Amino acid sequence: MSTAIVTGQPVPGSSLENDLRSLGFEVRVAADAADAATLLAAVPADSRVALIDARFVGHPHALRLGLTDPRFPLAAVTGAVTARPAGRAALSRALARQTTTGGGTAVAVDSLADRVVTALDAEGAEVHRPELGSLVAAVPTDPQTRNEARQAVAAVDDEAVRLKSAVKARDGFFTTFFVSPYSRYLARWCARRGLTPNQVTTASLLTALIAAGCAATGTRGGFVAAGLLLVFSFVLDCTDGQLARYSLQYSTLGAWLDATFDRAKEYAYYAGLALGAARGGDDVWALALGAMILQTCRHVVDFSFNEANAGAATADTGPTAALSDRLDSVGWTVWLRRMIVLPIGERWAMIAVLTAVTTPRITFYVLLVGCAFAASYTTAGRVLRSVARRKQQAPPGVERAGSADRAARALTDLADSGPLARVLARTVGRGLPGLAVPAVAAAGAAVVVCAAALSGYGGPLPVAAAVVYVVTSALAVARPPAGALDWLVPPFFRAAEYGTVLALAAEAEVNGALPAAFGLVAAVAYHHYDTVYRIRGNAGAPPAWLVRAIGGHEGRTLLVTVLAALLTAAQFKVALTVLAVAVALLVLAESIRFWVASHLGGAPAVHDEGEPA
Repeated sequence: MSTAIVTGQPVPGSSLENDLRSLGFEVRVAADAADAATLLAAVPADSRVALIDARFVGHPHALRLGLTDPRFPLAAVTGAVTARPAGRAALSRALARQTTTGGGTAVAVDSLADRVVTALDAEGAEVHRPELGSLVAAVPTDPQTRNEARQAVAAVDDEAVRLKSAVKARDGFFTTFFVSPYSRYLARWCARRGLTPNQVTTASLLTALIAAGCAATGTRGGFVAAGLLLVFSFVLDCTDGQLARYSLQYSTLGAWLDATFDRAKEYAYYAGLALGAARGGDDVWALALGAMILQTCRHVVDFSFNEANAGAATADTGPTAALSDRLDSVGWTVWLRRMIVLPIGERWAMIAVLTAVTTPRITFYVLLVGCAFAASYTTAGRVLRSVARRKQQAPPGVERAGSADRAARALTDLADSGPLARVLARTVGRGLPGLAVPAVAAAGAAVVVCAAALSGYGGPLPVAAAVVYVVTSALAVARPPAGALDWLVPPFFRAAEYGTVLALAAEAEVNGALPAAFGLVAAVAYHHYDTVYRIRGNAGAPPAWLVRAIGGHEGRTLLVTVLAALLTAAQFKVALTVLAVAVALLVLAESIRFWVASHLGGAPAVHDEGEPA
């Protein structure tokens, strides 16, 4: 149980202790700094502890934001400071200074909690200060200011602010206007009944899987039910995040479940649509696999670009950024630009409506066209931004080395290079200069995909093209990725591997080959998403043994082309199935082990706001 140490003389009529107990704190009272230090030392080291001035006046939600967020080792609002186990040592040192003459700080303030925060700042500790907005958090020093503070508290509806803050500040048009107005109340309903975000996330997954099952029936009634259930699954998907923000129930495991389940829901629904179409005599597995490939590559573009530019010292002031700012100054263009990139809300709503009123083939055609346009729009803008940023980049030494190193490590991990590419890269030496890196990666990807798609099944050309792809992949990763457009390399690799599998399975022209290819790409894509979520959680990439075991992108691409050259179409289908099962078992087992162990081991809580697309 968390412990709150209230310092100073109690104030008659104050609801502070009751507010703290409602937030799950055991309340203890300290007369002075020395007494507070004694009480702090008695609290178990693995427990959260908070230090609060007895004169504190404010909203309960201000205390909740300041004292219960699990993501930060140290946090504070006026008159209160808290520490999770990771921040306990710093809090103890800062409090110990207050027992010495002069308090050990350069700034004299009345509140012990605020003096401790000042000492933490002086020590260089990172103290999170939540944005309170209209919420009140104050330490009045006389009856008049106390009365004014209480009036300010009464003037603001704490619950209304809490509900509003449960909704993401930036979201898509469909989510903002058609889901969030009521899903926030569903989130509150869940919180009041003790439900956790992870439970709601799981309910959303189960609903989407039932929707996929309805789509797989191939009947009009099944398609209508599938569309309705998919929308309801998205409502629950919004609710779990809003519940996490409403109740501050953030966790490492929850962030991983929310992210991976989103992908599992969408891609399982694609499979359901393909199965339903097959029941009606229409084979759309190639379209389903193409949609999954396109969507996954879009996400890799997002991830790579964001990692490459995280912490950049040079602000983006190029013409693309200027045009974007001008468009954002016009209200309706903001929503239009958010809609045309087909974020998850718009995309799922479109899929649901098309499923209910058209056919799976039409649904996939519209989805592919829409996602292709969105991918072209966002990627073109990011390319222009990257080139402009590099032209105006600060002189060497201005950009923080740590940010550049993190970006290089992240892009290297996202590349997912296996033993073949790594060994060849070491023989190359310094590697390619500048824009030659993404150009070579793109050329290698184009060669292997085109060879697989145009040469017919069973020929040697795809194998030769895959060998070329291995070499170009090694050239592309021979030096640390620091070029303006090096973030394009991982998406090119994803497109090459996935596209080759799709092309060879389609050329096989045997029942079951494309579903087997769908399963293989889904398993590999899960590995790539898992890599992203580990990087986002500052946990590093998957272990090197796993990457070696599943061959890396170039090894898997070469293996699939060799299998297609050596095996009959029927045997190739079986080989793809076996490969899909093997990859899925390896990556799922390691991923589940890692994330559960991280959660049980007390890894810092994470809250991922979700993918923009």
